[in-house]
Amino acid sequence: MPILRQIAQLGQPVLRGVAEKIADPEAPAVQTLIDDMLVTMADADGVGIAAPQVFEPLSLFIVASRPNQRYPGAPEMVPTAMINPEILWASDEKEPGWEGCLSIPGLRGLVLRSRKIGVRYQTRTGAAREVEYADFLARVFQHEFDHVQGVVFIDRVESTRELMTEKEYIRSLQSHA
Repeated sequence: MPILRQIAQLGQPVLRGVAEKIADPEAPAVQTLIDDMLVTMADADGVGIAAPQVFEPLSLFIVASRPNQRYPGAPEMVPTAMINPEILWASDEKEPGWEGCLSIPGLRGLVLRSRKIGVRYQTRTGAAREVEYADFLARVFQHEFDHVQGVVFIDRVESTRELMTEKEYIRSLQSHA
């Protein structure tokens, strides 16, 4: 049965290391970790989570886009575990977007990301997948990919003037609705 894991907060060294590749995606410990990450992410109302965020320095994350209070326009997708992910290419066209992180609660930052990307990863059964993502899904993938590289979103914010609290971010969404 999956367990709710503690989420590493900014300052924890595990968030700043480069994650290790996973040799066997089908290993029972990897399957258990994926299940635990799914329940932990859902409990925290996230749209993605990376293994380092649950204190496991492994090259694995989940992308689980869906509309919610923070991302009302997000597309709906089946939560997908992505093992040993790679970015094969990224478009020169970039766009800014507000990001938050389960490891940095209460803070939002404006981050410039490639609008389209081509990626490769292994599924939880070890199958290889190559996919193109655009817009919000590309942003979530890049955010989670950063986690397995030891990077957090505030590293990509160009100015501290492009930070705001979660409360103000929600208020700004509501005032534009």
